[in-house]
Amino acid sequence: MKRIEATIQHDKTGAVSDAIKDMVGGFTILEGNGRGSGDRQTIRAGRGTGTFVAEFNKVATISTIVDDSKVEAVINAISVSTVDDVRNIASKKRGSEAL
Repeated sequence: MKRIEATIQHDKTGAVSDAIKDMVGGFTILEGNGRGSGDRQTIRAGRGTGTFVAEFNKVATISTIVDDSKVEAVINAISVSTVDDVRNIASKKRGSEAL
């Protein structure tokens, strides 16, 4: 099994969600700020007469755990790490059955 984490531009969350929702059992989206190559938001200040560029980009990190057989279908330029075990607390299932 692999844990897959993708840090993407905030406005791409819907597209990535739609692309992987049928391939994974579930996923978590965390919103945050980061630095990268994306365009930063221009913010108006002082009654709209002044502007400045935000220091950080708005990003989202999507995290999921998938069976090895689905890894290649899900990943696309993202970070992958090995998961030794997973447990579904509600069903008490472990390993691939918990996904």
